[in-house]
Amino acid sequence: MQTKRQKRVFELVAGNAALDLVNTLDWRFRASGTEELLTSYDDLLDFAEQAGLLAARQVKQLRRDEDSTARRAVEQARELREALADLVYAGLDGRDASSASMRTMEKFLQSARAQARLMREGRRLRWDWAGGETKPEFPVWLLTRAASRLMLSEDVERVRACDDPECRWLFVDTSKNHTRRWCDMKICGNRMKARRFKALHAAD
Repeated sequence: MQTKRQKRVFELVAGNAALDLVNTLDWRFRASGTEELLTSYDDLLDFAEQAGLLAARQVKQLRRDEDSTARRAVEQARELREALADLVYAGLDGRDASSASMRTMEKFLQSARAQARLMREGRRLRWDWAGGETKPEFPVWLLTRAASRLMLSEDVERVRACDDPECRWLFVDTSKNHTRRWCDMKICGNRMKARRFKALHAAD
């Protein structure tokens, strides 16, 4: 008897789907290694739904056994994620992002744009995916659009990284004085406070 798959629950703390995507490579700066959270197409669909990019009915329509096309979509999502990570962290760290990351972002943006079609809706026009919603790559196109909107908006100036040097999860700082330091106070904030307390008393 086949057991029901356990849905992966993502910690979405960034306030932006594109930044939450970057955070799916957990412990990116940990010396002992990273933790990959996008391990399957099911994970990608779970993430897109929890990030508000896909409705439950769309996820149900897209969910399928992991064929080569679905696996390729996961690889594309990771490729997009790493290009975006390089661009954002470069900006935060005061260095130049690689030209390869820029080319990758442009490649994904052009691919996503190629799927959209102008549709008439009464007197208005709107962009439509023209049947693309049923293709395995659809979550990647949605994430590409979210990434491009972020990088072209003023919100990118408020992007911060968690103060935990091993975590450095990204988020948009919407705090009143723009002084948010942690991805989540309950996780990294408390952990770093405990480290400082331990170090302080060890010196006594």
